[in-house]
Amino acid sequence: MKAHDGMYIDGAWRPAAGQDAIEVVNPADEQVIGRVPAGTAEDVDTAVRAARAALPGWAATPPAERAARLAALRDVLVARKDEIAETVTAELGSPLKFSQNVHAAVPIAVAGSYAELAAAYAFEEKVGNSTVHHEPIGVVGAITPWNYPLHQIVAKAAPALAAGCTVVLKPAEDTPLVAQLFAEAVHEAGVPAGVFNLVTGLGPVAGQALAEHPDIDLVSFTGSTAVGRQIGATAGAAVKKVALELGGKSANVILPSADLAKAVNVGVANVMSNSGQTCSAWTRMLVHREQYEEAVELAATAAAKYGERIGPVVSAKQQQRVRGYIEKGVAEGARLVAGGAEPPRAQGYFVAPTVFADVAPDMTIAQEEIFGPVLSIIRYEDEDDALRIANGTAYGLAGAVWAGDQPEAVAFARRMDTGQVDINGGRFNPLAPFGGYKQSGVGRELGAHGLAEYLQTKSLQF
Repeated sequence: MKAHDGMYIDGAWRPAAGQDAIEVVNPADEQVIGRVPAGTAEDVDTAVRAARAALPGWAATPPAERAARLAALRDVLVARKDEIAETVTAELGSPLKFSQNVHAAVPIAVAGSYAELAAAYAFEEKVGNSTVHHEPIGVVGAITPWNYPLHQIVAKAAPALAAGCTVVLKPAEDTPLVAQLFAEAVHEAGVPAGVFNLVTGLGPVAGQALAEHPDIDLVSFTGSTAVGRQIGATAGAAVKKVALELGGKSANVILPSADLAKAVNVGVANVMSNSGQTCSAWTRMLVHREQYEEAVELAATAAAKYGERIGPVVSAKQQQRVRGYIEKGVAEGARLVAGGAEPPRAQGYFVAPTVFADVAPDMTIAQEEIFGPVLSIIRYEDEDDALRIANGTAYGLAGAVWAGDQPEAVAFARRMDTGQVDINGGRFNPLAPFGGYKQSGVGRELGAHGLAEYLQTKSLQF
């Protein structure tokens, strides 16, 4: 798609307040593919005022009509799914097939789920002698990351619109083109002017202005835990609600009774998916000591197959970050069994699929989020030791458990301090709540739990 040189505010593309622009770079070939405005606090203020003015009308719109607009939005996304996939491939570097199957298909499913929820949700309920109303919280400031650029937008905008809120979106500066495409889709779907607004810009400028704006009622942010802390502190000072989906360092626990080859191969595929740029990726593989060397050999073999199949990471900065972690893993004594820090290609921000063995639970690569195609394999002695290691980070976003029978896996999963656990390779469910324990965030996304984040309750006693 051709980049817009303005902001989508109050139902139209409008010139930015300033002249600065952000270059969008294709990470596969390092070529500039577009430029978008670098929004300022003035642009944010204009967008927030438009959202505030549109709020009473949209909040009063019957849920069935809001559902109809979301259904229309889903239909537009379906009609433009090929353009979505091509756009994400161009600005994120994701292989086209993955962009089609995930980056385009998942947001379509999520948008459709909220069209259905908006029509069926109980916005009013009887509790004894009271009537409880679930009302929109107000104007939402949504700040989204680059790793799943359209999914993260839809996971915030769709439930907010279903709830009757209005939205100002500040997307990641690395992937703003698909955000502009989404704004076009919103317009085409007939969402009223001012209900959804888009301001492109840098996080420390436009993102900060949005988080600090006094007329924002809820800040919904997905990104690093460090930035999440700042946003939480800013919102807390103003006594406004936040929804934070932050970092992860998820454990893939393979119990001795599991199908080892299947668990390892699926685990490696999970880490390599999206070039490792997934906050819920199972980047720590926990294997019993008696099966450890076999698992290491299987993982190294599996990782080698992804050398030509995964795309680059999103930017030169991200490539350097991931390479730095690989170098630190070697320096701290982990055994490199696949990949390494050297770029596998002369052009593009590629990182070799990398696997470490002999990783101690307290090593940097086992504790910090790397956000690249890097897997650490950790040995455990027994189930209690595996649980200690699995729970032994500051994060608690996701994880996986493999066992010979489901009850055994479920029993272990129930003891994990994490918000979502896949049992023996469980499938993605767009209706299931997603979010973390500990420093992985506050609140939940997707399904009815995601819708509830954008509602506040009022009770009337009779």
